[in-house]
Amino acid sequence: MEGLGINLGYLIVQILNFAILFVVIYAWAVRPIVSMLDKRRESIARGLEDARVAEEARANAEVEAQKIIAESQKKGAEVVRESSERAEAAALEIRTGAEIEIEKMRASSLVEIEQERERNLNELRGQIGGLAVAAAQKLIGESLIQDESRQRALLEEFFSGVKSGKVVVLDGEQLSGNSAQVTSALPLTSEEQDIVRNDILKSLGAGATISFRVDPCILGGLVVQVGDRVIDGSVSGQLQELRQNL
Repeated sequence: MEGLGINLGYLIVQILNFAILFVVIYAWAVRPIVSMLDKRRESIARGLEDARVAEEARANAEVEAQKIIAESQKKGAEVVRESSERAEAAALEIRTGAEIEIEKMRASSLVEIEQERERNLNELRGQIGGLAVAAAQKLIGESLIQDESRQRALLEEFFSGVKSGKVVVLDGEQLSGNSAQVTSALPLTSEEQDIVRNDILKSLGAGATISFRVDPCILGGLVVQVGDRVIDGSVSGQLQELRQNL
């Protein structure tokens, strides 16, 4: 060693000094830095993990939010649809109820009008009878018309088409069907309706239905319709036949 110019003792002292310096530097400088770097690395790793977890939580929150929004929209649409259906049903019920009430009022008004019309025609029938008798008495003279009750009976026969308890127009007629409609110029009395009904039922049978209507245009007598068959015993029909013959 000495031949190489190296002092062994000095070399050993230098090596020891270097080792001590290395230990001191490592203990007081390198080790804290390494420890700090390790802690920093762990901190960064935890931060990245926390960020990943936060990102996952945010993504999950967005998914849940979308689900909640979609569910809310669905429920909202159902509520709107149900509300619309209930509103339409209520409106339909109101319209139907109003139409029914209007129809009832209309039917009631028609019945009242028809009843009032028949009352007026009944009153008119009596007035026409009185006027006819009075006019006959003036024109022919009281000496020729002694029985006013007979004249009234003739007028009743004129308007009702009933003579001696029988329907004049049905004399010798054979009817067949399930229903009949009888038209008179003025409303028939209950007694006259019973006579007409019984006379028609003799041909049609007890199960047939008989209806009555008033049409002043026929002037007098009766028009009986059974199915498509019309038996015209009205005064207007007789006048029309007379015009055709002339």
